[in-house]
Amino acid sequence: MAAIPLLRLSLSPPPQKPPRSTISIHPLRSNILSLSPPQSLSLRSNSTAQSRRRTIISASNNSTPVSDRLISAAAYFFPFFNGLQYGRFLFAQYPRTLGLALEPLLPLLSFYRSIPYASYLAFLLLYIGVVRNTNASRYARFNAMQAVVLDVLLVLPMLVQRIFNPGPHGIGGKILMISHNVIFVFVVICFVYSLVFSILGRTPKLPLVGDAAGRQF
Repeated sequence: MAAIPLLRLSLSPPPQKPPRSTISIHPLRSNILSLSPPQSLSLRSNSTAQSRRRTIISASNNSTPVSDRLISAAAYFFPFFNGLQYGRFLFAQYPRTLGLALEPLLPLLSFYRSIPYASYLAFLLLYIGVVRNTNASRYARFNAMQAVVLDVLLVLPMLVQRIFNPGPHGIGGKILMISHNVIFVFVVICFVYSLVFSILGRTPKLPLVGDAAGRQF
């Protein structure tokens, strides 16, 4: 009689497992699906950050008023005209090339040279009228101060030349010619660089000169 319950248990069907879902997801697809939202968010955040940077850069370039650009550009003519004296050796070697390059500026240069004490007047106009003028913008004041510092530095080689007074021949004459040529090229590069940046509304920062000008503010 004890074998009847065991026989019933053996004949009873095995317990059925709960049915699995008919939709099967590949493990690789599940990883991709789980990772796709953060990637899309990161791409959107990068695009928005780049667009914000572009707007900030464009705004910084276009925010400078036209009046400040003109004042800054005009300020760099002051050291450039005073630095032309260092190009006398290059003007003697390449008169036609340098003459053609400076031909558009000859009317303005002749007007500057026709004014008595033009260098001192330009210095006072820039330093008192722009640099020390609190009503002027910092952009115009910085560029005016940078032009003034550059002009002051151009006076030092002439003082050294008058003290030592090297002759036109020999080693002293060669050193004088090389130094004048280097100074003239430096002045031309600073003038072109500062003039273009001022017209574009960007801040030109000359080596050594920009640091000295920035300490005044």
